[in-house]
Amino acid sequence: MDVIEVFKRFPQQEDCIAYLENVRWSDVPKCPYCGSTKSTPLPTERRHHCNNCNTSYSVTVGTIFHQTHLPLQKWLLAVSLILNAKRGTSSRQLARDLDVHRNTAWRMSMRIREAMAQKGHRELLTRIVEMDETYIGPRKPRRKSQDDNRHDRGHTSNKTPVVGMVERGDYGEVRATVVKKDHLKAKHMSGLVREHVDPSQALLMTDQYAGCVTISSSMPHRTVNHQVWYVDGDAHTNTVESFWALLKRGIVGQFHKVSAKYLAQYVDEFCYRYNHRRDADLFTLAIERALGVA
Repeated sequence: MDVIEVFKRFPQQEDCIAYLENVRWSDVPKCPYCGSTKSTPLPTERRHHCNNCNTSYSVTVGTIFHQTHLPLQKWLLAVSLILNAKRGTSSRQLARDLDVHRNTAWRMSMRIREAMAQKGHRELLTRIVEMDETYIGPRKPRRKSQDDNRHDRGHTSNKTPVVGMVERGDYGEVRATVVKKDHLKAKHMSGLVREHVDPSQALLMTDQYAGCVTISSSMPHRTVNHQVWYVDGDAHTNTVESFWALLKRGIVGQFHKVSAKYLAQYVDEFCYRYNHRRDADLFTLAIERALGVA
């Protein structure tokens, strides 16, 4: 759903509330405090009174929209803008589009990212799965000299490592995890594989990173030597590399800088859009997750 359709479908606050109530409760409002379905509508307050626990509640209680003072239309517009931006939308751009303060836009975007968290993923990756690690962070300029050939890249940098696994195919999903630098050893990488990949139904593709060598003892595993070639038949990591390119272009081009504290939420956002790229109604799915339905 694009912003034009949001304006058409939800011109007033009442339209937004009616839509959220239909998504969350269908025809029967349910008290978020006690779970009772016995309630009395309070039309003038756009709320419901629970006849069981004697409290009033609205459809936004317990959701990312709870205790907001902004019109719900702006929230729905924010969801649409973030979902439709392939490389993400910065808080400053969102603030200009919604005519709100940049701090307000940042809090809105972070709440929306809560609905995109990967913690709900339970299905393991199967078939051909590519695994790789990358590093996110600012590139620090160095004084060039003939004796200094070091590069601010990979393990020698101060950047934050992210490990990702992508299932090949049109509907293949991605799992990406922000990890500590000392968690790139073989035992930690094997643990991530067991957490996200079904070893009995998957073939793992990696480069020749030392932390992935021992995985061969627990599941089918092939490697590609990037110092010699990037593709050897069906042995390559181009799919996960393309996801890293999308993630980095978004962080560098849109957000410019992301702190390590919040990097995981931004990674979740890119994973969410990638995993649901084929869904016809991604907007409704995002609202369901925001309301705790999905």
